[in-house]
Amino acid sequence: MGGVLNCSMPTKAGVRDFGFTLVELIMVLILIGVLAALGIGLFANRAGFTPLLATQQLASAVSLAQQAALAGNAGDSVAISQSGDELTFTVGAGTAAETVFSLPREGVTVSGPASLAFQKTGALASNTNETLTFSGDGITYTTCVSSLGAVYRGGCQP
Repeated sequence: MGGVLNCSMPTKAGVRDFGFTLVELIMVLILIGVLAALGIGLFANRAGFTPLLATQQLASAVSLAQQAALAGNAGDSVAISQSGDELTFTVGAGTAAETVFSLPREGVTVSGPASLAFQKTGALASNTNETLTFSGDGITYTTCVSSLGAVYRGGCQP
């Protein structure tokens, strides 16, 4: 009797315990299809995002012009223009450091000053708060450039 008793169940040789079942793969394909169908609607009409993009583009241009003013460079102003199909923010117009930010207009209108200039302290040269309004596709974003050069969303505080 000195032998060891083996009570384990025999296993089949060659059976694998990994991989995906056909049902799991089909469920993943269905989920991807549903997400794609819902996601297309979000990106199909980009016009609703254009006023927000314009405000963010303005904030970038103002920040660049303000940094140039603080560094004593010539590109210390932002010119804002709107043509038939394009919004353009030009930092340091007419200088060697001229930088142009532009985006498709897509029905967006801008109201406010046509240019912003900065002093060597980084404050606006006009010493007053400036409000710019971007409107389009039923959406309006108001952006304030404070007299000290800060850019924030919403109307300017008195």
